[in-house]
Amino acid sequence: MLGKTANGLFWMFRYLERSENIARLVEAGFRMALTRSQRQGGDWASILTTAGLLEQYEAKYNDFENKPVVDFLLRDRANPSSVLSSMAEARRNARLARTALTREVWEAVNASWLELCDILKNPIRDKERIPDILAIIRRQSAQVQGAVHGTMLRNDIYDFTRLGTFVERADNTARILDVKYYVLLPSASSIGSSLDNVQWETILRSVSAQQAYRWLHQGEPTASAIAKFLILDHCMPRSLTFCVNEINLNLKYLNKEYGQTSPSSELAVALKEKMYAQTIDEIFESGLHEFIGDFLQCNLAIAGQIETDYRFFA
Repeated sequence: MLGKTANGLFWMFRYLERSENIARLVEAGFRMALTRSQRQGGDWASILTTAGLLEQYEAKYNDFENKPVVDFLLRDRANPSSVLSSMAEARRNARLARTALTREVWEAVNASWLELCDILKNPIRDKERIPDILAIIRRQSAQVQGAVHGTMLRNDIYDFTRLGTFVERADNTARILDVKYYVLLPSASSIGSSLDNVQWETILRSVSAQQAYRWLHQGEPTASAIAKFLILDHCMPRSLTFCVNEINLNLKYLNKEYGQTSPSSELAVALKEKMYAQTIDEIFESGLHEFIGDFLQCNLAIAGQIETDYRFFA
């Protein structure tokens, strides 16, 4: 496969995943703002921090009201990570890799782009519309993923789409976990409090894991149990371990396809071994923030090595 085609596929699905992740973060911020209006500014600041967009937002706005934050995250074309910008980049990369996609996948991407352009063409002035708009964004993402699963051959083309999805998803889940203790909590004294538990539940909601968590755990949620679920669970499709397993699996398929073991695959194996070697108690003891920081660096290194190994810019 040409490097530029692999690049288009990889980044097409990174941007698709990013648009959905931003929508999930907006939903989490919206819920927090509704339930704790007295901390609304801090809640939205935490969402922007999670997305890595706080500094860019503050350069443009002076407060953290619902309307400007939602507008910035969903439809601001000057924000390269907004839903509209991410979908524009996903569609642009889909056009670059058009010959590698089935008609159904291309049509799903194009239809998603057109619908989002329509629903986000004007500022969202009625906050009651926000949940419906976020549901449309998630649904459009699911339709693209469904077209991929239903119509694409399981070959190297498919592997690059999956790598883009899980590299981006791992980054997002890690950032959500990292922001938990270092931004959301107003003080160390809140750890273990009712506020602490509510925020952990908000994190579960932001990765669509609340119901799955309750299926597996009885009683009140605890920080340790939720963190273990989102970091080490093998079945939760947005956990860090699940994402790392999928990255390893698709790099393994590429190794077989091209008849050689890539450096990116070796990095992924090392990260997987590191994940499996730690318990959640050990992670908390050594520091959740430090663990997440190391994970983000490893994930970034794998993504960069994939680009090098498969000559994305050749």
